Amino acid sequence: MVQTQSRDDLVREHLPLARRLATRYRHTSEALEDLTQVAYVGLVLAADRFDPERGVSFKSYAIPTIVGELRRHIRDHAWAARVPRSLQENVLRVSAASSELNTRLARSPTIGELAKETGLEPEAVVEALGASSAYEAESLDTRTTSDGDEREPLVARLGSEDSGYTLVEYGVSMQPALAELSAQESAIVAMRFFEDLTQAEIARRIGISQMQVSRVLRRAVDQLHHATQAAA
Repeated sequence: MVQTQSRDDLVREHLPLARRLATRYRHTSEALEDLTQVAYVGLVLAADRFDPERGVSFKSYAIPTIVGELRRHIRDHAWAARVPRSLQENVLRVSAASSELNTRLARSPTIGELAKETGLEPEAVVEALGASSAYEAESLDTRTTSDGDEREPLVARLGSEDSGYTLVEYGVSMQPALAELSAQESAIVAMRFFEDLTQAEIARRIGISQMQVSRVLRRAVDQLHHATQAAA
């Protein structure tokens, strides 16, 4: 019976639960070992505060306490860029739901499935998926691309002429056209042309097929092209 278990017994019995909850957030820049330690702290706090007289199982009481500690830690330590608190919470909800649905469905979930699981609007899910890149900043010493190829480190290119500056004026002229894109189109365009992700990487991130990504990109680029041509 829970009523007869000591604090230490409760902690020992539920260590696997804490470890499982920690793995939900392994996509962040925080090391899994650190996340596990934070989950253990949440477990101990739950054991200290648990009152069996309330008629609630310890597991039901401990889960929100552990998850709360994990989210608080990630909010305070794991973001490489400043992100609004509400968007941080949405990223964590979508990430946890994505991990759960991946296991349940044995495939990447769609935007609609993530929206249903989290209770968020599809646009908010897409925004959260795009914001997940703010977890981690790329080091200036990074040599490996997402495809595993070696490249010159970013620090070696500092101070050289950046050809991207020639696109600034064009980018400004495209702002009205970009505003006409849907949330999904905007997110995919940003991931492809600003984050330099491949179509396969985008597909994995937002949970649709690579062919669907290709279609969305083609449609969005055509729309941007027509809009800029009309404005010229």
